[in-house]
Amino acid sequence: MENSIFELQYALDTFYFLVCGALVMWMAAGFAMLEAGLVRSKNTTEILTKNVALFAISCTMYLVCGYAIMYGGDYFLSTITGDGVTGADEPASYAPSADFFFQVVFVATAMSIVSGAVAERMKLWAFLAFAVVMTGFIYPMEGSWTWGGNAVFGMYNLGDLGFLDFAGSGIVHMSGAAAALAGVLLLGARKGKYGKNGEVNAIPGANLPLATLGTFILWMGWFGFNGGSVLATASVESANAVAIVFMNTNAAAAGGLIAALIVARILFGKADLTMSLNGALAGLVAITAGPDTPSALQATLFGGLGGVLVVFSILTLDKLKIDDPVGAISVHGVVGLLGLLLVPVTNSDSSFTGQLIGAATIFVWVFVASLVVWGIIKAVMGIRVTDEEEFNGVDIAECGMEAYPEFTSK
Repeated sequence: MENSIFELQYALDTFYFLVCGALVMWMAAGFAMLEAGLVRSKNTTEILTKNVALFAISCTMYLVCGYAIMYGGDYFLSTITGDGVTGADEPASYAPSADFFFQVVFVATAMSIVSGAVAERMKLWAFLAFAVVMTGFIYPMEGSWTWGGNAVFGMYNLGDLGFLDFAGSGIVHMSGAAAALAGVLLLGARKGKYGKNGEVNAIPGANLPLATLGTFILWMGWFGFNGGSVLATASVESANAVAIVFMNTNAAAAGGLIAALIVARILFGKADLTMSLNGALAGLVAITAGPDTPSALQATLFGGLGGVLVVFSILTLDKLKIDDPVGAISVHGVVGLLGLLLVPVTNSDSSFTGQLIGAATIFVWVFVASLVVWGIIKAVMGIRVTDEEEFNGVDIAECGMEAYPEFTSK
């Protein structure tokens, strides 16, 4: 009887893992649509190519070496089957291959954050070269110190210091933003974004309906992102935990959007759609580090804090002339840090000191390692397209085709 119950739980938890992984994979479509909507029409094909290519690269590099680096193993090509993982000490309560699938889509999410921040002026192949290193080494290393449970370069263990990140506000989102920030600093701003007298010139996206669709896809996919991180659903306790995480994830997104909409109305006198969309995403990032312990009202307030913060962060980065076409650094980086710092408010197992040390460890490692990799790529092949290619659009220069050819006059 006990064996039958275990087999049923194993099957249900594995199925739940796979469904949640598929939802997170669908977030790749959300990032693609959001970024395609927020760039100019002449750069749409290239941003879509980046998104589909980075997903494939992420899946391959994490299989080749990333998973082994993050969770241990004395092999280069990760050997994972439905029966187990090579080198595993004991059988898991779900299929290890389902765990790999769930983990690999998180890697792709971190890399997707980078693509929007460097949009409209980065060489496609330079970006893809960075994706290989980011998903195969940089992300797995910091993941091994957090979810992998290893000590940071053998010096200290983040878990012992009180660091908690339930689904990745820091591990996934802030790390992606740190890599993006390093690239943006070396890349520079788009031509015409900032005036000689310090003014900030708006460069509107070509397709706001597409950006809105992308946001809704991400909102939906986030239920798998946070909900799947419960790691089980086949018991009363885990089922209740999943329900709470789903509820709080949705509440935070709603709170973030409402707060950003109100702040934008106060600051600009208008309802700013792009700020509202980023507000929803900021709410989602803010709750991701700890969606299992707040009440629904607390989750709404946490999301609202993220929505307020992201508006001011986007404006501040523009004043600093850090050009981020989609607001990815603010949404995932600045609010990712906020999400980590909110965890101790409702979870006594974490500490503010542990969260700060963990955040600093993740940011410094990813930022410095990314800066080095971006610098090498810049020296070897260059990372920025020519002024002429940027003016005409990178679709033709990098991909040889336009996303909206019927709207272009020659």
